[in-house]
Amino acid sequence: MNNPEDTKLVTLATNTLARSGATEAAALRDSTGRTYVAINVVSPSLNLDAFEAVLTVALASGITGIESVVAAGVQPSNVKAIKDFAPTATVYYIAADGQEISL
Repeated sequence: MNNPEDTKLVTLATNTLARSGATEAAALRDSTGRTYVAINVVSPSLNLDAFEAVLTVALASGITGIESVVAAGVQPSNVKAIKDFAPTATVYYIAADGQEISL
């Protein structure tokens, strides 16, 4: 990861994961530089992976574009949720061993 702003997203995602005890966390930076974080949501009537949850939070705030998204913990399954909204966004997954994987 060459962008220092993406490194900040790694910190946000990993800290959110550790603090929440969730299985997944994601951090998103929109096209204006604002950041959003979310965890996966699992309940009897609603299941969102971390990508879906962070996109929902960002959309509720009125974003018009996404620059980058980083996930930590269990890899979220729905990368398409991000790529459908912002095909040029960079999307990374941080594995348990710290390896950065571009999705």
